[in-house]
Amino acid sequence: MSADWTPRKLRYAMVGGGRGAFIGAVHRKAAALDGQIELVAAALSASPDKARASGRDLLLPDARNHGSWQDLLDDELKRDAGERIDFVSIVTPNHLHYPVARAFVEAGFHVVCDKPLVHTSAQAQDLVEAVARQQTVFGVTYNYTGYPLVRQMRDMVHTGVIGTVRKVLVTYHQGWLASQVEATANKQARWRLDPAQSGLAGAMGDIGSHAENLLSTVTGLEVQAMCADLSAMGPGRVLDDDASILLRLAGGARAVLLASQICVGAENDLRLRVCGSTGTLDWRQEQPDRLVYSPLEGAPKVLTRGSPGLCEAARRATRLPTGHPEGFIEAFANIYLGVAADIRARLAGTVADPLDAVYPRVEEGARGVRFIEKSVASSCSTDKWTALV
Repeated sequence: MSADWTPRKLRYAMVGGGRGAFIGAVHRKAAALDGQIELVAAALSASPDKARASGRDLLLPDARNHGSWQDLLDDELKRDAGERIDFVSIVTPNHLHYPVARAFVEAGFHVVCDKPLVHTSAQAQDLVEAVARQQTVFGVTYNYTGYPLVRQMRDMVHTGVIGTVRKVLVTYHQGWLASQVEATANKQARWRLDPAQSGLAGAMGDIGSHAENLLSTVTGLEVQAMCADLSAMGPGRVLDDDASILLRLAGGARAVLLASQICVGAENDLRLRVCGSTGTLDWRQEQPDRLVYSPLEGAPKVLTRGSPGLCEAARRATRLPTGHPEGFIEAFANIYLGVAADIRARLAGTVADPLDAVYPRVEEGARGVRFIEKSVASSCSTDKWTALV
């Protein structure tokens, strides 16, 4: 696009996320939060009738309310540039991520895709290559990296505030699969525990992938080897619902990753602790507006979102003054803002400000898929350590 492009709201379509879905509504609210993006088309379910009914719930016009993602793509390709979507948001069960994402990328559309990116590392690599070939924007919604104090934590690690990283502890505990909810009408549980839809892993793909991405994003350290123990605690389950993993990181640091969905009483308890040679940082998703910094000498300090002295990345990710809580939707919205900044810059023929275009790329999604595969392989192996590089 040329530099005479007139700023406007970005137009997007959604695939998946219709009636009965959880994450689709979260994506829509996040995308709409800052008034820069609008939903104009969709194929909201694999069931054509349900898809159209869901679109009517959102007041989509009939002409852009489709019964399948293939019909959606065909229709968009026929439209003039002035009304065509700028990107598609994919919020289906995991097994549809790859075919939908690849088709839209090959057609030249930008993409936002929920995690895990795809089922296999071969699919992931193919998608990385397609994105590079088509030069499209591709964001993966590891939404926890959108929290302002996660970005503050990353800045403090990367600028040496806590010295050399020695130990990382990332834990993600939920309790919603403690009983056999998949035997009920709970659609979310059924597809997540179905290998055909979920893929190679259960809890590791659903929440362990978030834990890996958070660890890697904040520390910037590559995982070099792992020793994993994945278990299916629920009777009759094939896929894991609990994982304990030891990690060796680049530079000699060690890490522990725990991900479980069978811990009774746990809600969405994601926690990251990074211990360095001169200090420790501690952040919890259920208390996202607080970051505890414990220096080697002196009393611990509590940094709060919106308070003076935070880094520029944290300030740009903040909407409200300190003491006015922000949370999950706002963090999710920051990922969409990053994608939008990148797309808008390309439309204008410029390069986005790196502090505005902050979002997980397709390469990070591919790394996450490799991590999931290696964790399953490690758990099945009798070798103590499984190499990742």
